[in-house]
Amino acid sequence: MLKEFKDFIMRGNVVDLAVAVVIGTAFGAIVSSLVEHVITPLLLAPALKAARLENIDSLHWGAVKYGSFLSAVIKFLIIAFILFLIIKFFKSLEKKTVPPAVAPTTMETLLTEIRDELKKRPLTSSDPIK
Repeated sequence: MLKEFKDFIMRGNVVDLAVAVVIGTAFGAIVSSLVEHVITPLLLAPALKAARLENIDSLHWGAVKYGSFLSAVIKFLIIAFILFLIIKFFKSLEKKTVPPAVAPTTMETLLTEIRDELKKRPLTSSDPIK
């Protein structure tokens, strides 16, 4: 049973997924910091000051904290946009190569030669096909 567990863990998919989760978590922390410490103060600070609010998280209506929701939506949009740019960049790096032409087989070469020779011969009245 221990060997089966080791085989399961060592599968490429499980390891790749674990790496993706760790990198995604770190990336999420970076984007959260970007939104909270850069974008919110630069872009939303004037709007928040005009509304006499100091922090987007303080926006609420009764018990509903829609400011936190707005902050999460902004984070999601930024993460999605950055991932879009990263994927677009990596796709632009892919070289679009044309596969090399496959050489004709011996049979194809012979058939081509026979066809070409038959085209050269004039048709006579004794030929079955006219």
